[in-house]
Formats: sequence, structure tokens, C-alpha cells
Amino acid sequence: MSSGGDPDPDDAPTNTIPGASSSAASRPRGRPRGAKSKPKPPIIITQDTPNALTSHIFEVSSGSDIVDSVKTYATRRGRGVCVLSGSGAVTNVNLRQPATAVLPLGSSSPVMAMHGRFEILSLTGTCLPPPAPPEASGLALFLAGGQGQIVGGSVVGPLRASGPVILIVVSFANAACDRLPLEEEE
Repeated sequence: MSSGGDPDPDDAPTNTIPGASSSAASRPRGRPRGAKSKPKPPIIITQDTPNALTSHIFEVSSGSDIVDSVKTYATRRGRGVCVLSGSGAVTNVNLRQPATAVLPLGSSSPVMAMHGRFEILSLTGTCLPPPAPPEASGLALFLAGGQGQIVGGSVVGPLRASGPVILIVVSFANAACDRLPLEEEE
């Protein structure tokens, strides 16, 4: 130490590791140059899983029963079908509308028979193949009449296409039917 109270630079402690060279202390930190994350090749799926949704566009020809056409497709292919939308015209429709009054036990809401040609505003529903119970399937329909009246309900019986009808649907396999609420496991 020098006499003036100033520290002597020779007396300062050094941060060197014994046996290490001085070039190791100045090594840059971080990743080495050129060690970027390499892009990974894309994953290509060559086969659909059995539970995949498959989209379809169905064209139902004039005079055909739309309900029967969808049921036949679901049964023959063994796939559930969910109708997302529909467009076109139908004729002579039977609709079950929700009950507006309290009905006696065991009776159902009335069925309204509509004659003439109607434009489809909305067509949605599901059709499941056997062994699903028949009440698990059904179509809901909203129609516009010639004078601007709008009516809707659940389709009862045949639904005849009056000109080509286009349906946007998805199909699926391996649908499990469960009864709710689930019972407690013991």
C-alpha cells in the first residue's frame, strides 16, 4: 500500500481462476453465432382420425324428401350428420310448433300443415344412425311464405324440395350416446 491513502493498483484483488488463461475470461456470453433455432418441417396428416368432422355440401333434387335423404345418408355411411344450414324452397310442410298453452299430460303440441311453396330461411338439425334413439334426430325449420309471413318449428313427416335445396352439413363417426345427468360412481 502507498503512504498517501490511495490504494495501490498492484494490491487490488484479481478475479482470475488459478490455472485459467486470460482469454477464457473474455469469452462472449450467449449462443454461438449461427446457432439459431432451425425451422422444423411441417407435420403432414395423411389419414383422418375416425372422430374427425367432415364437411359436405348436399344438393337435394327437386321433389325429393330432404329428411329421408339425410337419414339415408347417415344410415348407409354409418355417420352422424349435423345440418348447419340450408337454402332453397320446399312445398307442403308439416311443422310442430312449441305449445303456447299448458297441455294435458301425454299430449304433444299441435302440428301445422302448410300448403304451397315456401323459401327456407333456416334449416338446422341432427340425424344419427342406428343404434341411436330416433328422438335424438330431428330438423328445425324457419320458412318465408309468398306474402312475407314467417313460420317455424320442428319438421314432422316428409319435407319435399321444390327445386334444388343446398345443405351445408358436417358428418362424424363414433358418436357416443350418454344419458344425463350422469349417475354417481360408487
